[in-house]
This record gives sequence, structure tokens and C-alpha cells, in this order.
Amino acid sequence: MSFIQRVSSQAPADYTTPPWPSLYWPIPLLGPQSYYLYHPSDIWRFTIIWTLLLYAAIHFAVAGWATTIQLRNWKVACTIPPIYAIIGGIEGIVAGSVIGGLLGGVYNAGYYRMSTWIPFIWALINALVLILSSFAIQGGL
Repeated sequence: MSFIQRVSSQAPADYTTPPWPSLYWPIPLLGPQSYYLYHPSDIWRFTIIWTLLLYAAIHFAVAGWATTIQLRNWKVACTIPPIYAIIGGIEGIVAGSVIGGLLGGVYNAGYYRMSTWIPFIWALINALVLILSSFAIQGGL
């Protein structure tokens, strides 16, 4: 009987989506300050926003460095930031959508609640994979 109740009412009756970013201090674990996500669309939205923010920061830093290197050729230097912004936006939307969709599906299938820290952590993992994949590896891979 409790399984049927759990399936039909995954989120609490008074659940509202917490405002973004809703990050809280996780210690103590059972404090009243914790925020949870229940709906896959909320999980996807939080993940894609965090991924876009972190990708934008990374691409902004790299575009700044590339612009300073190309200052002698001002035509090239002016085109670098918009190109990096477009590429970073596309990468962020694709990576955030894939990870957010997977997280939303897994948490929804298991009827779990998700802390608002999980989308941030997965976006950080995405950003670190982006940085790691930018290096050429000449080894035995």
C-alpha cells in the first residue's frame, strides 16, 4: 500500500520548485535549510543553468587570453569573443541537456529527491571534462 502511495505522490503536497540557485550549507544534514528537486524538468533546468554558467566562465577566460595574444591583428581579435560565446553556449546546452536529462530520469525512476547541490556538482564535472579534453594527449590512449 505504501508503494502505491509513493508512486502516486512522489513530491510532497506543498512542493514548490525552489528558486535558483538554492544552494545551502549541507552541514548539519537534516537541517531545515535543505532544498530538494523532485520533477525531472526542474532537475534539467538547474543542471543546464549551472552548466551554461560554468562553460561561459571558462570560455570567457580562454577568449580573453586568445584576444590578448591576437592584439596585433585587431580583426581577428574582435571576432574571437563572439565565436567563443557561441561555441560555449552550444556546448553548454548540449552537455547540460544530456546530463540533466539523465539525472532527471534516474532520480524520477527511483522516486528519489535530489539536493540542489547535485546539478551544480555535475555541471562542475562537465566543466572539468571540458578543460581536460582541451589538452592534447600524446600517450598511449
